[in-house]
Amino acid sequence: MALRLISGLMAVSALAACETPDVGVAAGTPVYGPIETRLLDGDLVGFRVSMEGATQARDVEKYAECAAAQYALIRGYGFARHVRTLVEVSSGNWRADAVYTISAALPPGERTIDAEVTVADCGLSGIPTV
Repeated sequence: MALRLISGLMAVSALAACETPDVGVAAGTPVYGPIETRLLDGDLVGFRVSMEGATQARDVEKYAECAAAQYALIRGYGFARHVRTLVEVSSGNWRADAVYTISAALPPGERTIDAEVTVADCGLSGIPTV
């Protein structure tokens, strides 16, 4: 069993070494795609974002969070609460489909964001918003 596991890991490592990175974008150099915003229901808003050059799922998740924070401010709200984010990657292109609620008052829950603070942080980090 252990021998089969080691053989499988070696095969995966060999395949990973054969992959060629996207020539257009170096890993870690983000290129942000367009932001698609969808009003789902009342205060429930969906965001689809994409980027190249991400190194982990958190990079594209943060991009969606920045979009949600800016959207909340545009609508005259000060807060957002993360509902869910689905991330997929294909050929170096990372995509996130995220859902947030927006509100004027701090919403209940653990995954809340202060829109002004988040937008300022995004600007300092070089992450675009809506």
